[in-house]
Amino acid sequence: MEGAGKKAVVFLILAIVLAGCGSSSSPSASYSPDGVQNYVTEDIGGIYAEGEYSNDGFDAGAETMPSDSVRAGRKLIRTVDMDVETMEFDNLLSYVKEKTLESGGYVEALNVYNGSSYNNYTGYGYRNDRNASLTLRIPKDKLDGFLVEVADYSNIVRRNEQEKDVTLDYVDLESHKDVLLVEQERLLALLEQAQSLDEILTLESRLSDIRYQLESMERQLRTYDNQIEYSTVCLSIQEVVELTPVEVEEKTTWERIADGFMDSVKNIGFGIREFFVLFVTTLPYLLLFAVIILLMVVIIVVSVRRGTAKRVKKQARLMQEQQECMRRMQEAGRLPNGQMQTGAPLEGQAKENRGNQ
Repeated sequence: MEGAGKKAVVFLILAIVLAGCGSSSSPSASYSPDGVQNYVTEDIGGIYAEGEYSNDGFDAGAETMPSDSVRAGRKLIRTVDMDVETMEFDNLLSYVKEKTLESGGYVEALNVYNGSSYNNYTGYGYRNDRNASLTLRIPKDKLDGFLVEVADYSNIVRRNEQEKDVTLDYVDLESHKDVLLVEQERLLALLEQAQSLDEILTLESRLSDIRYQLESMERQLRTYDNQIEYSTVCLSIQEVVELTPVEVEEKTTWERIADGFMDSVKNIGFGIREFFVLFVTTLPYLLLFAVIILLMVVIIVVSVRRGTAKRVKKQARLMQEQQECMRRMQEAGRLPNGQMQTGAPLEGQAKENRGNQ
């Protein structure tokens, strides 16, 4: 009898699981004789309105559908990525944070770089390099107004907007969650009637799995709700000394020539100014290099002069030795008076005399 009771409990659990899986299929559908499929969506929170849809997915009785009715009730996640530039960095940064709070949103992440005095000169001249990157969460009904205000207060360089429809995923999660809740209630009822330890352990194991799945689904649903109700804006702010012009109309040939000539004149003046700034700022390094080069020249000149003086002294000493050698040879009667010998033999004789001494 005890084995039969265990089998009965296991059979009931399997029946509940199978019944739950059968009822977890999203909205029940019935087919009318004329080939129109009827969807009943009472159990999915009213996201899809009850109505008739033709086989190709369009309403058979409606010719057009306004965009607002298409978006109504759907779960949409909007993400905006913007790069803007400004000549008033601090004012724009404060303005963006203030408007975010006024709209009911919040700053999720903020990274500000205040620039470096060693990195403000590039190949294109002086450039302010302060920048900031912000991740903002704006209520979905206030997003468009917020973007308009930011565009009016700054110069937009790049903008990318995405909209993701998660309605089907959201509905499936809610439907599966409802099925698990029903199964949990049935298992709790069986747990109250269980008598053996094995039955209790089996039921509690299944209940633990259901609770884990429910927590995971609720967490994912909360994440969806946050992403849907609060759109994400990734804003990058760059400080510049001149805003990038936005070309609205195509210029004529003469307008392009005039603009190009003026740009060339501007670039020449800009280059002269930047060269002067660069020269003045690097003047201490130039002076240091000049002192080092001067010291090297002085050392080389002194070394050359010392070497020349040594060679002169050496030659003078050799001449003196030669004359002394000739004088001794004359005194010894080996050379007639007035005869002079030069060259290698004389130098050899001088060396021999120095050896004898």
